[in-house]
Amino acid sequence: MTSLVVFDMAGTTVLDDGLVERAFRRALPGATPGMVDYVRATMGQSKIVVFRALLHDEAAAQRANAAFEEAYAALVAEGRCAPVPGAADVIADLRSKGVKVAFSTGFSRATQHVILSALGWTDLADFTTTPAEAGRGRPYPDMVLAAVLGLGLPDVREVAVVGDTPSDVLTGLRAGAGVVAGVLTGAGTRAELAAAGATHVLDSVLDLPAVLEGL
Repeated sequence: MTSLVVFDMAGTTVLDDGLVERAFRRALPGATPGMVDYVRATMGQSKIVVFRALLHDEAAAQRANAAFEEAYAALVAEGRCAPVPGAADVIADLRSKGVKVAFSTGFSRATQHVILSALGWTDLADFTTTPAEAGRGRPYPDMVLAAVLGLGLPDVREVAVVGDTPSDVLTGLRAGAGVVAGVLTGAGTRAELAAAGATHVLDSVLDLPAVLEGL
């Protein structure tokens, strides 16, 4: 039985359309090709952690992260944010059946709120979490466990974790989730998500209800 689904946002329930990479290029206009490759390889992870790894200087990383968040919010304000088709309906249907829903993200609380507000999703989930609030971002299990604790679930095996990157998959596995589903609407390929250990690889979140009903 699944009592909670923890959804990633960009690339999973929200169409990314290259926004993360665009915001990164705005934040670090002098970024090398190797830096851009690293950003792609670490999709889903906490952005401040990514900047720390790239810049090796805390003050510079904080400045770059702030510039990234500002750039991403500006892109959302330009109307470049859209839901994965059918995602809101899937979430509403899950909640109508008594399943709790949480959103997790590698962004800050402020940017998460900008995205949810732009989509009209501020009341769509039962719980929302960010790396800063949970303790650590992906690939650590903290955000999933924060949702479990925050919603009072008795068993992590009742959790399904859904995301589009290997980091999402690793997060779910480390949290002990019963279902760890990768989706192909974002950064990860079928091979990458399967290699990371996903229990299921789905074309999109639209396929999730059938998986949960078959358990």
